[in-house]
Amino acid sequence: MRYDPQVIQPFRDELVRLGFKELKTEEEVDQSLLAEKGTNLLVINSVCGCAAGKARPAIGIALQKSKVRPDHLTTVFAGGDMESTARARQHMAGIPPSSPSMALWKDGKLVEFIPRYLIESRDAASIAAQLTAMFQEHCVAAPEAAR
Repeated sequence: MRYDPQVIQPFRDELVRLGFKELKTEEEVDQSLLAEKGTNLLVINSVCGCAAGKARPAIGIALQKSKVRPDHLTTVFAGGDMESTARARQHMAGIPPSSPSMALWKDGKLVEFIPRYLIESRDAASIAAQLTAMFQEHCVAAPEAAR
């Protein structure tokens, strides 16, 4: 199902305000996930209530509170960016489609994945704590001058 772009724009904007880059093409997904060095948090965004009430707030909390964060923040929108979402899912072979979901990549390899069922069953603070732990384990703190 493809959603009306005007209806989903506010949901897109929530992540863009946090510094996320929207990946709108298959090529952008390939470049971002496979070619960029460092860490990349890819969020498969969604219109559902657990995306609005849990996933996006958790991401904001984690990015605000964590001393380390991914080098790249990227997103595709399930039901909005059909082709780029499908391509992102191709790069996650063996993982069933899940939206919302969050995937942490490091140097072109998937290292962590939070599926919908782990989002909808917890509150934003719990999800943020998991994200923060993922960042601590896989990401490198930026030098003080770069912050």
